[in-house]
Amino acid sequence: MPKTPPVVFAVAREYQIMVPVEAECVMWVQVGDETYYDDSNGILRSSRPIHRVSVPCETLNRAGRYTICTRKIVERKPYYPILEDEVRASFDFIPVPENRSPRFFVVADAHNHAEPAIAAARAYGEIDFLILNGDIPSHSGDIANFDIIYQIAGEITEGRIPVVFARGNHDLRGVHAEDLADYTPSDEGRTYFTFRLGDVWGIALDCGEDKLDSQVEYGGTICCHAFRLRETAFLRRVIANAKDEYEAPGVRLRLVVAHNPFSQVLEPPFDIEQDLYREWCQLIKESIHPQLMLCGHIHRRYISLPGSQYDQLGQPCPMIVCSEVKDGRFTFCGVRVDDCETAQVSFVNGDGSLADTASVPLAAPSR
Repeated sequence: MPKTPPVVFAVAREYQIMVPVEAECVMWVQVGDETYYDDSNGILRSSRPIHRVSVPCETLNRAGRYTICTRKIVERKPYYPILEDEVRASFDFIPVPENRSPRFFVVADAHNHAEPAIAAARAYGEIDFLILNGDIPSHSGDIANFDIIYQIAGEITEGRIPVVFARGNHDLRGVHAEDLADYTPSDEGRTYFTFRLGDVWGIALDCGEDKLDSQVEYGGTICCHAFRLRETAFLRRVIANAKDEYEAPGVRLRLVVAHNPFSQVLEPPFDIEQDLYREWCQLIKESIHPQLMLCGHIHRRYISLPGSQYDQLGQPCPMIVCSEVKDGRFTFCGVRVDDCETAQVSFVNGDGSLADTASVPLAAPSR
């Protein structure tokens, strides 16, 4: 029944284990002696093409193994529904280790091309976690496009390591864009959230669309300015709760993940929300003190240090724009962080060849 291996998404202090399926079924997950269900107020879900089961991070980290349990629906009658026998599949899980240089891979702007992303990640080698940083599908006009998220994440991670997902601007386009939060991880429906993986703390931000809401291209279907204002309030709440977030015990590395490099002012009509994005940069720089920012969107690969030509709004830390799309070829990015001081960056082409490497000095940790 599952289309792909499960994907273990990191959101806040839980893992959302998500599985797309080919037939109607009920699903639950066993971790040690505990059972976690995909349910709606005590009713096991069966009509959706994807299942989500939330498990506390510390529970799965400690167990290091989980079992996906499904029963296919034959007929869900009001009385005496008929289900097939239970099918079980177990997976080892490797939490992000602490006190070690983390390795991760970033895929952005795949635009419905799974094979180059998978080949590049495999060529880069073993990683501790995967980041999907926006525009993985080409658009949300066809719900089948969401399968690309699970094809890429499932084949790269095989359900064994965590995945961070951030929404891109192309994800907002099409009749099923409003359904995306049901098919991807979210914090109670919100597509921006913090996450914790070992001694890595991160914040996934969502810039929404890349032009004004009034842009004729959107036809009156977008209200991203109000969305960004709510996100600004969220950012302030994170800062107010610093002791449980980026200042929590054990945090060594702080990441910002955002599809759009919002500290950079692009050419019109993409030069939107400069006052708001300047506020984001100031809040992040002065309070959160991240060491590294990871972006996509531009379809070019480059590294920007604060004060560079790409920094127009107060870039809070070094930034890697991780993906390049050129003449039908794709390049993605692997990162190893050494002692939270230097990022060793490898840009890997979609055929598995190495495009370029760089060593990036990270921002100093907060005082």
